[in-house]
Amino acid sequence: MSAETAPRMERRQIRFGSIDEALAEAERLAQAEREGRLHRVGNWKLGQALAHLATWADFAQDGYPPQVRAPLLVRMLLRLMRRRILTKGMFPGVKIRNISGGTLGAEPCDADEGLARFRAAMERLGASAPSIPNPIFGSLAHEQWIQLNLRHAELHLSFQCPREQR
Repeated sequence: MSAETAPRMERRQIRFGSIDEALAEAERLAQAEREGRLHRVGNWKLGQALAHLATWADFAQDGYPPQVRAPLLVRMLLRLMRRRILTKGMFPGVKIRNISGGTLGAEPCDADEGLARFRAAMERLGASAPSIPNPIFGSLAHEQWIQLNLRHAELHLSFQCPREQR
């Protein structure tokens, strides 16, 4: 079956209640990738998605690059949506203006390296609350930082679809 006639797969609906659940899913996806059972319905390979997630989790601890600052009107609108984003999830396809490719941390990366970076960033996030304000939402409580990063992981990992073993 050619790519033109193959049915289009939709991204998965996933929900993480904890950092441990997100890490377990990342491990499961990396194993599926090693076994040749991972299909993606988006543009990024698994390692690239995991490295991107790690980059943004680390920004929360280490500081955001200046080009991440959104215009005042965008910040105001998204702050009104903060609760919705933290509880229901992020929107696919959002790009940051003035950044090549629309985001940061999306360089190619193999799955095992991306997994190691994601694990380290998420464990770090779980161990200590970032003290740096988020460039969109401002100051967040530790649990809100975790929720934000879990919603981000749900978004990107939903495009990675493991085929079950036979």
